[in-house]
This record gives sequence, structure tokens and C-alpha cells, in this order.
Amino acid sequence: MKKTILAAGIAVFALTGIALAQQAGFTRIALQTQDLSAPGRVAVQARAEFEPGVAAGRHTHPGEELGYVLEGQLELRIDGQAPRIVKAGETFFVSAGLVHDGVNTGSSKAKVLATYVVEKGKPVATPAN
Repeated sequence: MKKTILAAGIAVFALTGIALAQQAGFTRIALQTQDLSAPGRVAVQARAEFEPGVAAGRHTHPGEELGYVLEGQLELRIDGQAPRIVKAGETFFVSAGLVHDGVNTGSSKAKVLATYVVEKGKPVATPAN
């Protein structure tokens, strides 16, 4: 059963382009991908986990990101905005195309549930400089 779930998760990553070149200590696991009633849009839900001191890496999305911190805390860094701490039980939003990063500034693992509403057929995340 676990192997089937793992294989399905890998297939979703491959089909949605969600995987970035992942940093050591950071994982992103696709949970589901659904076509939306809005033409050309898809919703992708993923769980991300960050070890203490680890960042996701600067990146963008071809659509919006809605996030909910399940455990721990992150410093959300969005270009052009002041960094802010988002803790367990809090939400965040990143507009389409903005370069951003999340860094676990806490002392324990941080876990985030993210929903992306993005253009169908485009990678969910693209690394940025």
C-alpha cells in the first residue's frame, strides 16, 4: 500500500511539475491535483516539510499559493515585502509570479499545507535567482 501511494505521489509530481530541485532537509509531497471550473486552471495541494534552518529555495508559481502552517513556523520572504513569521495555525498568501521563499526559523520541523491555483500545463514552481 505504501509503495502504491509513493508511486502515485511521484507520478503527480511528474505530471504537475511541482518538484523543484529540492534542498536537503526540505520535502514537498503532492497530495492531489484537480482540474477547476475556471478554464485552463488546475488546483494542486501539497504538504511541505522543512527541517530547522532549511529554506525551500527562492521560486515563483504561475498562479496563486494559499498556505496553512500545520506545525512549527516559517519566515516568509516575498520580494518587495518585509519578511514575516507565520506560525502553526496561521495562513499566508503569495500572488502569482512573485519571487518568494520560506525558511524554517524555528527549532523543530515545520509542516505546511499549500494549495496552488495555477495555469494548467505549466510547472507549479520554477526556481528563481
